[in-house]
Amino acid sequence: MNGHRVAAAHGGAERGAEQPDYAGAVYGSLLAASVIAGTSPRQHPPAPGVLIALLLATGLVFWLAHVYARLVGDRQRGARLDWVEMRLVGRREWPLVQAAIPPAAVAAVCAVIGLSDLAVVWSAFLAALAGQVIWAMIASAKANATTAVIVVSAVVNLVLGLIIVVLKVLIMH
Repeated sequence: MNGHRVAAAHGGAERGAEQPDYAGAVYGSLLAASVIAGTSPRQHPPAPGVLIALLLATGLVFWLAHVYARLVGDRQRGARLDWVEMRLVGRREWPLVQAAIPPAAVAAVCAVIGLSDLAVVWSAFLAALAGQVIWAMIASAKANATTAVIVVSAVVNLVLGLIIVVLKVLIMH
């Protein structure tokens, strides 16, 4: 269970389940960057509204999938499923959805100020990449990591984001 122990008071609810899962936010930002890259060919980038809808819908679908998978895993370990458990797990995984909000908001703002669809796409991508790096640093700091580990986390996530850019350029153009 990702290193967490089952809490007897809540059936299968994990200790700290009421705490956000910042790793989920890192993953959510990587997911948002992937959605942007995968739906944005240079010749015909998606309309900003389509991009925003895809970002938010993908975040919600993956959140539901993560919640479901965690609940199934808890159940397989003998945990009792109830509304308390579902709410705790849902809240813990919510940062996965929250990570899609900044790139979607950046896309909306860029569209409102009249930037081209391509500029909207790249601005949203940069917001997702920045979020990925920032969430990784927050997750490391919350885990009481050393400054060196926090910096390594930031660099690793920046490299992952840049790999998405390279793949986008190689595959889609």
